[in-house]
Formats: sequence, C-alpha cells, structure tokens
Amino acid sequence: MTAPVFSTLGCRLNAYETEAMRELASAAGLERAVIVNTCAVTAEAVRKARQEIRRLARENPGAPVIVTGCAAQTEPETFAAMPEVTRVIGNEGKMRAETWVTLRAPDLIGATEKVQVDDIMSVRETALHLIDGFGRHRAYVQVQNGCDHRCTFCIIPYGRGNSRSVPAGAVIEQIRRLVDKGFNEVVLTGVDLTSWGADLPANPRLGDLVMRILRLVPDLPRLRISSIDSIEADENLMQAIATEPRLMPHLHLSLQAGDDLILKRMKRRHLRDDAIRFCEEARRLRPDIVFGADIIAGFPTESEAMFEGSLRLVEECGLTFLHVFPFSPRKGTPAARMPQLKGAVVKERAARLRAVGEAVLVRHLAAQIGREHQVLLEGPRLGRTEQFTEVTFAADMPEGRIITARITGHDGARLTA
Repeated sequence: MTAPVFSTLGCRLNAYETEAMRELASAAGLERAVIVNTCAVTAEAVRKARQEIRRLARENPGAPVIVTGCAAQTEPETFAAMPEVTRVIGNEGKMRAETWVTLRAPDLIGATEKVQVDDIMSVRETALHLIDGFGRHRAYVQVQNGCDHRCTFCIIPYGRGNSRSVPAGAVIEQIRRLVDKGFNEVVLTGVDLTSWGADLPANPRLGDLVMRILRLVPDLPRLRISSIDSIEADENLMQAIATEPRLMPHLHLSLQAGDDLILKRMKRRHLRDDAIRFCEEARRLRPDIVFGADIIAGFPTESEAMFEGSLRLVEECGLTFLHVFPFSPRKGTPAARMPQLKGAVVKERAARLRAVGEAVLVRHLAAQIGREHQVLLEGPRLGRTEQFTEVTFAADMPEGRIITARITGHDGARLTA
C-alpha cells in the first residue's frame, strides 16, 4: 500500500483541514493518490495551484490527482480542464468521510463525474474535526468557517460559504483532549473568527468562548487566537486581553488599507481611526501586546497619497508583523471591475510596504535584547515567544517545553537566545 500524497497551499485553516483529510483518507483506505488542497485568495495562488498539480502529476505518474480547496470551489472548471486532474472536490465535500470512501481506487479511475462541487452557500454547519493536533507542539482548533461579509476584493466567501460556528462545548472538549496529549499551546482558527457565535443560540461572542476555554481548561498553558477583524472585537475579548496572562499577547488584524475612501471602496466595516483606536486600547490593556496585519498594496483607484496612508498606518497602529498582498483582481468580485492600477505600480508599492515591515520587525527584535521570554520550543533549536516572535538557540533544547530564555541578539528576522 502506498499512502496518498497531500499538498497544501494557502492559509493555516487549509493546512488544518489537510490533516483532517489525511485521517479521513486513511480511514477510508485510500491508496496511491495525489490530493492538492488549493487557495483562491489571489490569481497568483490559483496559478501556483496549477503549477503544483502539474509537478505532482509528473512525480507520481499514473496516480489519480484529486483537487480540492477554495480554488476548486470557486473555479472548478479551471481544474477540470487540466488533463492531469482526475477529480475536483468542493470544500464541503472534502470534509465528509463518505467522499473519501467513494474516492478509493479503483473506483476513482472509472468514475464519470469529474466535478463534485456543491453549493457552498447552502451549508449551515461546521463540524469539529477531531484531529490529534496540527503541529507537534502547537495545536490548531477550527472553531469557525465561512464569512457573511462581502468585501469587494475577496473571493473567499464564495469558496468557504457563509459563517458557521462550532459550539463552545465541542471546542472545549477538543482542547481538553489536546492538553491531555501534551500540547502546551492551542490556536483558535477560522475564516472570520470574530463572527464566531452569531449563528449559535444566545449569540455568544468570541470573547465569551475565550473566557470559557481559559476557565474550563485550567491546565492549558497558552491560548492564542489567529486573525481577527478588530472592529468586531467584543467586550469580553478585550477583558481577556487585559486580565488573562494565558491568552498570548499577539493579534493579527485584518486592516487591508490606511485610507478611508479605499476602505469604503473595499466595503470594509472600519475606518483608519477605528484601527488606530483599537491598537491603542489593546496596548493600554496589555502593554506587551504586538500586532500583525494584512495590508493590500495597489487597490484599484488608490492614489499615491492614499497609499501613503497605509504606510503611516504601520507606525500609527504600532504594527510589527506585516502580511503584504499586492492587489490581484479576482474574477467575479466588484473590485475586479474597478479601474485597475498598472502592475508595475502595484509591485512597487508592495515592495515599499514590505520594506517598512522589515524595518518595524527589526526594531521589535532589537527591543527584545536582554529581556526574558517564555518560549515554546517547536524544535530542538527553534521556538516562539509569547508575542509569536521566532527564537533560535545555539544548543539543543527540550522540544515541546515552555522555557525561560534570555534574548541575546537577532539576525534581522529572528531572535537569538
């Protein structure tokens, strides 16, 4: 028996779901196959998916190639037209056990229906997938999927569907299970994490979930939350930031731009002053907190002055980790129909924004020298601080442990200890 080959492109949630698919495929007895879990966030992501499919097909001659993920959901015809592809599976189907039973060889080869992509907008629930923990020492728990918002640049709701939440009780049970297995850190993940609870009875908020986890799983050393929409941060989440040392002082914010007109054209729900106020308030409540952020460079109609607003936002919000996206029009989105900037302008602005990001990261790293941090060791010589900053060590350390480390320097990208 030859185990299937899995390839993941895109976000952390995709990587988590690949681990769930790996277990589903194993339980179904699926042998020799290639499974590519795609991303649709940019046109470049779709191009990379096609490139990856061709590469894996060459390296695994004769193996059926199964394509799934957000790009498979949003443009199945693109992948169905590829001669290398045997089957295209939608995002909802990839998480069902029965899908993987039907994909067992030799049934797969003789199947006539190449595309199996359902209407993702009709999905009403997100099941909790009980995997043993994505990552050896840090576990990711999917608590939410989908998005009810329709930002003009974003194709993801059409790949993920509307927002669905996993009930708090199921989340807490899984986290207890992961702690019992020895995980020292759990990360809550989702597509639009701050919308968690809106579809559940009594409409709880993300802050309620965080507080319940910390209260009901007292043996969990560290809880971390992934990307959030700062305008949707609720009172209990801010209270947790202020009072719960086990909630890690690191937030990744979906900011996207630093100019109010561009934010309106993006159909975002915040203005630049809202972002600045949130960062100031979070920092007042938790002085050691650090922020990452997604920012798009070269959005349609963005002038140089508008772009400079995004550059200034980095300082005004006190951002540390930047995730820069050169704007990429996605077919079917309103932004794709807006007046586009020249590719060279988009590329140049993204480069300038990344340069600013490198500078603020170096400043953060330099400020840590001489300080002590609690570092979760992800490998014998690599770990992360409470603020999610990478740390390297000159000698082997006990993997999976949280140790106290004194920072001695940095190399421009990581701390040394």
